[in-house]
Amino acid sequence: MATVVIPTERLELVLQTPDQTLAWVASLPLADRAEVSDDWITRVRQTAEGDPWSLNFTIVERGSGSAVGGCAFKGPPDGSRVVELAYGIDLPHRGRGFATEAAAALAGFAFASGRVLLVRAHTKPDNGASGRVLAKCGFRPVGQVVDPDDGLLDRWVREADAEPGAAAEGGGG
Repeated sequence: MATVVIPTERLELVLQTPDQTLAWVASLPLADRAEVSDDWITRVRQTAEGDPWSLNFTIVERGSGSAVGGCAFKGPPDGSRVVELAYGIDLPHRGRGFATEAAAALAGFAFASGRVLLVRAHTKPDNGASGRVLAKCGFRPVGQVVDPDDGLLDRWVREADAEPGAAAEGGGG
């Protein structure tokens, strides 16, 4: 099976195998590992190689070849054609625009699949940096939800026809 790679200007999002994805989770610092959903881990264990909706992408900086973080969908599109994404950049690589580039690429991949009408993401209310990332990618805040594992979260959405930067320019974030 061919490797799925989503290229961006400076990055490549490289789809991992189930074993690579589980090894990546195991390598995370304990605090970061706690952020990974048990439901997602269970789904990874049951997923065939090559499934971009259930496996992790390693974010690789093309210039250096270094892994700088990870991103993923939290599962396949649902019956309403909605998918949720998540991303994280390793501490030494933050503040360089990698999160924005990766989140925009993942959303673009979802819409290009023809299976998605809306991409959703969640941030903790005190995580302004992540909110700015999503706003730059065309997401807009639509309220808050309570997650059983993470507590109160801000919900962000982007429709298929939203332009990146539109939410930020329009003051929606």
